[in-house]
Amino acid sequence: MVERTFTLEEANAALAEVEPLVRRMLERHGELERAQERQERMAARITGNGGGIPPQELADAQEAVERSASEIARCIDAIHELGALVKGIEEGLVDFPSERDGEPVLLCWRVGEPEITHWHSPEDGFAGRRLL
Repeated sequence: MVERTFTLEEANAALAEVEPLVRRMLERHGELERAQERQERMAARITGNGGGIPPQELADAQEAVERSASEIARCIDAIHELGALVKGIEEGLVDFPSERDGEPVLLCWRVGEPEITHWHSPEDGFAGRRLL
């Protein structure tokens, strides 16, 4: 995939498509965590006393994990197809490749922010975020 470079205006305009995908990704991430916790409780129960858990319940738990993980992957793929980069699933963190003074930078956005107001170098990451 060829990396797209965004102006600040283009990146802010792309948030109209990116933000709903990020919100859905976060919702599915929460579902995934709950499904994995359910699986862990079942595994502990099986290990502790042999189970007594119906096979369909085990299958349903596995399906919930797979469904949530698959939906997260679809959201990430859709965001990447738009040219943005998912940098933090749990935080809803997305970067937009850009240039600043002729150098490659990343315009940095986190879900909940009304617009892009920060950037960082590719090497610095989120910790190196600076105001535009």
